[in-house]
Amino acid sequence: MLRSLSELERYTIRATDGDVGSTVNFLFDDERWAIRYLVVETGAFFQERRVLISPISFGQIESPAFLFHLALTIDKIRKSPGVASDEPVSRQREREYNRHYGYGDYWGGGVWGAGYTPGLLESTGQADVPELPAEDSGDAHLRSVADVRGYSIEGNDAGIGFVTDFLVDDETWEVRYLVVDTSHWWWGKTVLVAPNWATQISWDERKVFVTLSREAIKNSPVWDGSAAVRREYEVRLHDYHRRPGYWVDRDLPVGVPRLQHRFRSRSA
Repeated sequence: MLRSLSELERYTIRATDGDVGSTVNFLFDDERWAIRYLVVETGAFFQERRVLISPISFGQIESPAFLFHLALTIDKIRKSPGVASDEPVSRQREREYNRHYGYGDYWGGGVWGAGYTPGLLESTGQADVPELPAEDSGDAHLRSVADVRGYSIEGNDAGIGFVTDFLVDDETWEVRYLVVDTSHWWWGKTVLVAPNWATQISWDERKVFVTLSREAIKNSPVWDGSAAVRREYEVRLHDYHRRPGYWVDRDLPVGVPRLQHRFRSRSA
């Protein structure tokens, strides 16, 4: 199922033995465009600090009740490494986080290490993992969803619109679509653009470059956000843009490469 990150930011985060706070942001991997952590504001109960929660720990999501369940206890979360809102999260910091929870590292291999879903890393453990190379120990590779909202989408002939939201797959926690507001040019029109249709991203210019024309976006199937994204709509969207669907490789045999979300940085 695809879920809106903007909607999930309204949810209460609940551990197995009580509420721990609410979501204030998400951090995603700028190579895979997969959500690696939700950032939880814990409030006075945790001395008003923020903690990271990996999708490995995600449990049931109750949409009607706006509840996001975690397979963690309050005490385990309380003792986890905190996160400073004004500092990047390094790979070394992530390694400390994984050791605290006993999780395997997600980097090196598929979307989630050797697997395709975060749950496959839950019991890997960290007892004998090698130390990180020096060049990786301080490498900040995570991006803030809140920061990318408002990025301009640049087509191959003109500007197209602005990122307003992200739709993610709640099985793999990959970002499947950027929700793009084009009302600057066409009143009230919202469209979806897949991250793997991008060719370049300039973090300095706050722009995502795609190989789509403004005319193509203008006539793209509209998404109004009032209902769940159905596969029928996704097929129509991908067929219109003549792009393969991300779902076509889900049942590939083990060892067959899956679609990759790779981007080149564009300097200012």
